[in-house]
Amino acid sequence: MNPNEQKLQYPWGDTLPEPGQALDVAEGVKWVRLPLPFALDHVNVWLLRDTFNGRDGWTVVDCGVTRDNLKAQWEQVFEHALEGLPVVRVLVTHMHPDHIGLAHWICDRWQAPLWMTMTDYFVARYFSQPSTEGGGPAGEAAVQHFMRHGLTDPESQAFLRERAKYYPDLVPAVPSTYHRIVDGDRVRIGGRDWRAIVGYGHAPEHISLQCDDLGVLISGDMVLPRISTNISVFDYEPDANSLQLYLNSLDRYEGIPETTLVLPSHGRPFKGLHERIRQQHEHHAARLEEVMVACREAPRSTSDIVPIMFLRKLDMHQMTFAMGEALAHLNMLMHQGKLTRAMGDDGVLRFSAV
Repeated sequence: MNPNEQKLQYPWGDTLPEPGQALDVAEGVKWVRLPLPFALDHVNVWLLRDTFNGRDGWTVVDCGVTRDNLKAQWEQVFEHALEGLPVVRVLVTHMHPDHIGLAHWICDRWQAPLWMTMTDYFVARYFSQPSTEGGGPAGEAAVQHFMRHGLTDPESQAFLRERAKYYPDLVPAVPSTYHRIVDGDRVRIGGRDWRAIVGYGHAPEHISLQCDDLGVLISGDMVLPRISTNISVFDYEPDANSLQLYLNSLDRYEGIPETTLVLPSHGRPFKGLHERIRQQHEHHAARLEEVMVACREAPRSTSDIVPIMFLRKLDMHQMTFAMGEALAHLNMLMHQGKLTRAMGDDGVLRFSAV
């Protein structure tokens, strides 16, 4: 455990839900942990006891990716954790595959409606289309984007072209209808109000849910206990100031009590929300300073910044996120007027200190 983790409290210690089982974490709230086929090898999903449209049952928060082994684990959850009741609603925090991938299957299986934000719903619908144009942050547009930022080797370009299939493979369908959630909504679940808090930077319109009565925050990917939330810039919004949006979004949690139990999408439930937010501000401040120092020394492309920010060896899947995150830091400094950028004769953009 790193020093920052030691400043947080983990009420369940190292205890994790068994595969296909659920662990009670609050009254009417259960924790399910699903495997993922990535280096980040799991996602947490939540079961909330509910009565919806006159039906007693459960609201499911997030779903995992579309894979047969996840469906099999969900079937075990349905059998053992739902207490003989149905799923009455599916609520998705945001459009990334590990959160929405199986929403279509669960909604169809239980005839349960999907609830999420409008932006993330329509982005997921678009990205799930099986084409290089609709396949998310990959394909030919992504190749050209990353080439401009210094990722020029043929192997990386081939990976990005093939990765056009990545999103629709993990999210082959999205329900054809949904119920829109907006910031500040009070979603009534199990006789309790859950306040919707929209956050930006990680996803187009990420939703977290806070319940005062239970002292619980379902933080999604906006606040994670061990790893930093990925904040990236992609080809479809190359000038995005994603990192500034994310840091501003963290301020929306300011009024939540420090005693709140945080239920993150990755890692273990914890207490110490404001300590963790402080750590995130410090982390990004340090990364921004690293980037500024590098750009004062010489003009730097995004690919030049990656090994400065990420000291470990990265596979190509991780490299795409690392490139996106490095660019998010460069763009924030550019928007602040601390960096300028120029295209070199080699077609690569480089950033220089003002």
